[in-house]
Amino acid sequence: MDDRYDVVVIGGGAAGLSGALALSRARRSVLVVDDGAPRNAPAGHVHNYLGREGATPAELLASGRAEVAGYGGQFVDGRVARAEQEDDGFRVVLESGEFVSARRLLVTTGLVDELPDVPGVAELFGSDVLHCPYCHGWEVRDAAIGVLGGPFGVHQALMWRQWSADVTLFQHTGPAPTAEEREQLAARDIAVVTGTVEGLEREGGRLSGVRLAGGEVVARRALVVSPRFTARAVALTSLGLEAVPMELNGHVFGSYVAADPTGATAVPGVWVAGNVADLRAQVISAAAAGLNTAAMINADLIAEDTRRAVEARALAGAR
Repeated sequence: MDDRYDVVVIGGGAAGLSGALALSRARRSVLVVDDGAPRNAPAGHVHNYLGREGATPAELLASGRAEVAGYGGQFVDGRVARAEQEDDGFRVVLESGEFVSARRLLVTTGLVDELPDVPGVAELFGSDVLHCPYCHGWEVRDAAIGVLGGPFGVHQALMWRQWSADVTLFQHTGPAPTAEEREQLAARDIAVVTGTVEGLEREGGRLSGVRLAGGEVVARRALVVSPRFTARAVALTSLGLEAVPMELNGHVFGSYVAADPTGATAVPGVWVAGNVADLRAQVISAAAAGLNTAAMINADLIAEDTRRAVEARALAGAR
C-alpha cells in the first residue's frame, strides 16, 4: 500500500469494484480494502445482470478486480477497524494495525442477512433456502415452495406464486392472515399450515421437507425466508455515522446508512453505495450505484483541486 490515496474504497463487492473502476479510469489513486466475504457467496450464480447472466459471484468479483487493477487500482485484503478524520481527509486503520490516508472514502460494505433461528436454514441458505424471487425464482419454478411465515409471509407467498403453482405458507411465528388475506391466498390456491416450524429435512444434501413441532413433515423443494438486512457499518460508526432502522408496513426489516441521492453522507467526504445504503439493491443496481457515486466523488475532488490551484496561483502572484 501507498501512504495516501485520493479515495479508499472499503468493501470490494459489486458497488465497491464499480466505483473503484470509475475512479481509476478518472486517473484517481484508489485503494480497495476487502475482507473477502461477499454477501452473495452462498449463491450459485448471479442473475439479472445484463451481459453477465449466470456468472458465479466469484467469477464476477475476480473479473472486476482484474479490470480495476488494469487501470492502476490497488487492493489490500483485510478488514477496516476504524476510520478517523484528519485535517485534510481520513485515516483508515485496518485490523492488522496498518493504516493509510485518503482524501475521500467510499464505503460499500454491504449488509448481513440475519436468518430465522430455525435449524437447517443457515446451512441451506442460498441454495434451497431463498429470499429473493428475482434472484432465485426461475431456478425453483414449478417446484414445491414453502414460505416461512413472519410479518411479510403473506406478501412473499403471493409473490412466489408467480413462479410456482405449489406454494405453502407456514404460519410459524407470524401473525394469522386476516380475512382478506385468507381470501387472497385461497384464490391463488396457496395452502396455509399452522404450527411452529421446528427444522428442515434433507435428502442427499438438498431440502426435502419442512418439519413442524408436532413431528409432521411437509414435503418442500425450497423454503422462502425473510432475513433481517443489517448494514455492515462498523467502518462508519467510528466517524459518527450510525445505521438507522428501515420499516415496511410498520415492521422493521433492516437497517441502512442514510445518504443523499448522490451517496454523500452527513460526514463531508464520506460516501456510501450498494446494500449498506440500499437494502433492496441487487448486484447490477449496486454496481450502478457504485459508478454514480464514484462520479460524484470525482466531481468533488475536481472542485477541491481547482480551489487549491486558484489559491496557489493567487499566492504565487502575490509574490
